Amino acid sequence: MNYTSPEEFNKIWNKPVIRVGMTTVLLAALFSFAPVVWLCISQRVLPPIGQILQSWALVAASFGALYIVEPISYYSVLGLSGTYLSFLSGNIGNMRVPCAAMALEATNTTPGTQQAEVVSTLGITGSILVNIFFTTLAAFIGAALINVLPPVIADAFKNYSAPAIFGAAFGQFAVKYPKIAVFSLGAPVLLKLFFNPPAFVLIVVAVFGSIILGRFFYQQEKKAEAK
Repeated sequence: MNYTSPEEFNKIWNKPVIRVGMTTVLLAALFSFAPVVWLCISQRVLPPIGQILQSWALVAASFGALYIVEPISYYSVLGLSGTYLSFLSGNIGNMRVPCAAMALEATNTTPGTQQAEVVSTLGITGSILVNIFFTTLAAFIGAALINVLPPVIADAFKNYSAPAIFGAAFGQFAVKYPKIAVFSLGAPVLLKLFFNPPAFVLIVVAVFGSIILGRFFYQQEKKAEAK
């Protein structure tokens, strides 16, 4: 891929991506309320506003930190278009990020570059198409297949699939950035053992601490190269 100027790349890639991405994501958010609106209108049932806000507060308390942490922490791998695609399709941490990372790895592409934008988008798009096919297939035969498997195997699928994917993604990046990997894994473990803070605190420390540490090492490398 030939690199273009930032201004040209912004014109031919970023602006169309933002326009289409914002439209599709906002429409998806709007239409996600359609079943609730239909239920309220057809059944003439509307919860008190206080109860609605209380329910939202419970969700925000559990996942509010992810509203900020996930877009920032995943952006370097997903890119601009990949971020829109991933947050629209879901399964970000356990599907989109590993697929985007593997696409960058397979093509030897540096994250954060113009080439990475295109490569990660292709990897994520492929994962979405494959995901749709196998999710549809699993909806028809998945439950039946799990039921015929021995309990130990079925439990392993249910309990360890997501951790295995996260562990593989972590290992992939840990090989490249071992110093950051030690911190991103060690800091949350130590905090959990000695202070036992809420989960969102561990996420914030691991994500933003890794970003700050990575920035520090990057600046140190630049200074060493300058000498």
